[in-house]
Amino acid sequence: ERPEEDNEGREVIYLDQERPSPWRDFMQGPYTKWIFVGVSLFGGFILSSVAGDYWIVIQQYLNRVAVGTVDPIFAKDLGFYFFNLNFYQFIYSTLMTGLILVTITVGIIYALNASSDLLFGNWRQFTVAKSHIAILIAFIFALKAWGYVLDSYGVLFSPEGIVFGATYTDIYARLIAYKVLMVISIIITLVIIINIFVKKFNLVLISIGVWILVAIFLGGLYPTLIQNFVVQPNEFNKERPYIESAIKFTRAAYGLDNAKNQQFDVDNLLDIYDPDHKITVDNIRLWDWQPLMTTYKNLQQLRPYYVFDDVDVDRYIIDGNYRQVMLSAREIDQAELPEEAKTWINQKLMYTHGYGLVVSPVTEVAEEGFPEFFVKDIPPRFSTDLKIERPEIYFGEVTNNYVIVNTLQKEFDYPMGEQNVYTTYEGDNGIKVNSIFRKLIFSWVLKDYKMMLSSQVTNDSQILMNRNIVNRVKMITPYLSYDSDPYIVINDDGKLYWMMDAYTFTNKYPYSEPFDSNRNNYLRNSVKVTVDAYTGDMNFYIADEDDPIIKTYAAIFPDIYQPISEMPEGLRAHVRYPVDMFKIQANTYKTFHMTDPYVFYNKEDPWLIPTEVVDDKSQTMEPYYIIMKLPGEEEAEYILMLPFTPKSRPNMVGWMCARMDGDNYGKLLVYNFPKQETIYGPEQIESRINQNTVIAQQLSLWDQRGSRVYRGNLLVIPMGNSILYVEPLYLQADSSKLPELKRVIAGFGNKTVMEPTLADALTSLFGRPGEEPVGGETSPPDDSEVSSPGSQSLAELAQQAKQYYDQAQESLSAGDWAGYGNNLNKLKDILDQLQASVIED
Repeated sequence: ERPEEDNEGREVIYLDQERPSPWRDFMQGPYTKWIFVGVSLFGGFILSSVAGDYWIVIQQYLNRVAVGTVDPIFAKDLGFYFFNLNFYQFIYSTLMTGLILVTITVGIIYALNASSDLLFGNWRQFTVAKSHIAILIAFIFALKAWGYVLDSYGVLFSPEGIVFGATYTDIYARLIAYKVLMVISIIITLVIIINIFVKKFNLVLISIGVWILVAIFLGGLYPTLIQNFVVQPNEFNKERPYIESAIKFTRAAYGLDNAKNQQFDVDNLLDIYDPDHKITVDNIRLWDWQPLMTTYKNLQQLRPYYVFDDVDVDRYIIDGNYRQVMLSAREIDQAELPEEAKTWINQKLMYTHGYGLVVSPVTEVAEEGFPEFFVKDIPPRFSTDLKIERPEIYFGEVTNNYVIVNTLQKEFDYPMGEQNVYTTYEGDNGIKVNSIFRKLIFSWVLKDYKMMLSSQVTNDSQILMNRNIVNRVKMITPYLSYDSDPYIVINDDGKLYWMMDAYTFTNKYPYSEPFDSNRNNYLRNSVKVTVDAYTGDMNFYIADEDDPIIKTYAAIFPDIYQPISEMPEGLRAHVRYPVDMFKIQANTYKTFHMTDPYVFYNKEDPWLIPTEVVDDKSQTMEPYYIIMKLPGEEEAEYILMLPFTPKSRPNMVGWMCARMDGDNYGKLLVYNFPKQETIYGPEQIESRINQNTVIAQQLSLWDQRGSRVYRGNLLVIPMGNSILYVEPLYLQADSSKLPELKRVIAGFGNKTVMEPTLADALTSLFGRPGEEPVGGETSPPDDSEVSSPGSQSLAELAQQAKQYYDQAQESLSAGDWAGYGNNLNKLKDILDQLQASVIED
């Protein structure tokens, strides 16, 4: 029967003490306490494991710094969103999860305790149980009220409006909803606590029902009504202040607020032979990394276990001249060893490192259409004053396994004819295996029992681990994001170093447009990393001392970071503005160059990054490095640049560049073309090349002869008050894996030419030194205005053909099949030129 209340209003509990209660017996058992201790410890372990994943969030909060800029809605310093908000959200989610789990667990325990009596027909009311659970639920709603406060800050990162961030509907609907729901949550908390004493459970149900209804109305229906009936009829006036905030904060988040805009007046009166332009002409990049990589592999790989994984671009002072060069490290890939050579000795003790690199000027081409080399071969041979004193590469981009050095087995250093040269590692940065215990531990960790058994491993031996440079630096700084293109550098002391760009980022920059799927909307290239290719030693240099995030990391890890002024001068001269960063800035700028809110709202002037034809495929143009003298500057400098076109037309409207020499590092410049001028964009130049009958005829002829034509990157090169266009063209015979640079296409004004060399192309465009420069008012070309495929006479071509034929016969007699095939390919190219000349005549 149901319990009744006595005259004093007390609860009467009917218990049959004679009947057994299994659950009560269990709860009163001797081991119950330890079971609950174990469950509590397990729950604590789970929560602490989750907290461990947020260690950097906790550390950022403890070492937070102010940014110095406040948001336009809550007037809080941006440091609150960078550091505090993530920490508060972590605390909130952890507490809420813990409270819900505890409430459910307590409810289950009380329910099981009651069920033991209900099985025997007894009713039991637990005043303590109701109070306990009520208090827990009250805590949940109190915490939920704080959650609404945190959610209100989230409107600054709302993707729902006309711009990213809080818009009119967010401020006057969603923000109001959060405030109302916060108040209701506090009221529910108070009602639940009061109900413990007055026992008016209906009030609890009513307040929770009101909370649910208000959440549905204010959270969904009300914002829709505001948007449709208040905002849309007068959208620009309602949204204008938020558009202005989005423009301001997005430009600041990507460093575009400091970009300097200048007018670039075009007159097309270029004197290509002006001494001011010589350094630019001498450094026009003709070699694209894809065909150059293939050429390096065929000419300089030398052994199957050597690989060229990437081709980098950099600048050096070479023989007193500022030169742009292409470089590629010759690394070792043990996977390319012959199967019979993949022994434990070879893979762990002998073939431990790569050797040297190749360096080529970006403009120079050898007679055969191959690159010239400033550095080549093994051991390195130099044609300039570049020197390499420590060519061994133990740490690189493809060194993915560990090796053991200083063993009784000499390491393979490099091949010398039919003999090999051996060496011993001279560094001391590895992990010593100088005891049986260490051998045992590393044999277990590396799953390599042969290390334990090998007599070649001595107490002087060292293990070199984590040799992949990308993985290596990420182990030290996993909270940074890294650029996709590490590059090799020759220091002044002749040692090789890898340089890497690291980024700080956050998705908590108010009003800033995100650049990726994680909604990250703030980016700084705040860290430059160097890795010694021989020792693996890493150094992390702060490149942006104004970045608040790197300030926080430097406070957390003071022993890791050092100012960039501490970087050796020989390395600092090769610091580059990273392409990945520049691409994100350019993609953002193409929309956010519109600083007038009305123009932005109507999308009156959106820009695009143009497309180009590479290897007969259309692709978005990539930023490119170039040495040039900027307008108004006295000295040529190394820059990274990219042109822009309007969204609705293919002509150019401007170009952006990032400077990187000396104190100008990191400065962004944007040059705008006059709106009344029509400047050919890359797509228009590509179209003019395709429509050129002489060029098209030559390309078709090569294709018919079985040669694959590879069109390289189109370069848009500002010079003086003019624009020069250059595109290299490579040929690769079906019987050969070697692409050869055979033609250079150049354009200026309305004229397009194709010649064997850049010098010939410039001569066809501008005449010889001393002649009048080409004017800008040039009529569209007919076929006679376009140069022929080559400037050589038929007699010269015939003489070259005879020379290559004789060389081929000599190679055949000597049994040199590679030389024989190479000379036949050259002979075929000369014959193609002869045929083209005859057809033209």
